[in-house]
Amino acid sequence: MSGISAIGANPGTVQQIMQMRAELIDRSALLRELHSARPQGVQGVSGTTPGAAPVQPASTSFAATLESALDGVNATQVRSNQVTEAYERGEVTDIAAVMLARQESGVAFEATLQVRNKLLNAYQEIMRMGV
Repeated sequence: MSGISAIGANPGTVQQIMQMRAELIDRSALLRELHSARPQGVQGVSGTTPGAAPVQPASTSFAATLESALDGVNATQVRSNQVTEAYERGEVTDIAAVMLARQESGVAFEATLQVRNKLLNAYQEIMRMGV
């Protein structure tokens, strides 16, 4: 990743750093999705079961998708709290892992808040429309 090495050499603007952070979060979410969608069983070299058909995403409702996303954010926050409490008890000594979990939790919450704001704005705009 040349973008990450560029941060060490030249800090850049806050907007560039925020953009790279958003890209990393998107990639992380995609990797989690791929990992959870992977069929169980013998893994091939490519990480899939040999001879298995590609997994087709099931058609889900907007409410189910939103609920799933909120459950993911909640799980991230719970994990962050658990890691923080473990650090406070002296069970975890890696402060980087604690800070990473807290940052991931904060970013997930902030993204959820932005989605909520966009949905609220869209709803208000629809309600202002004439018949």
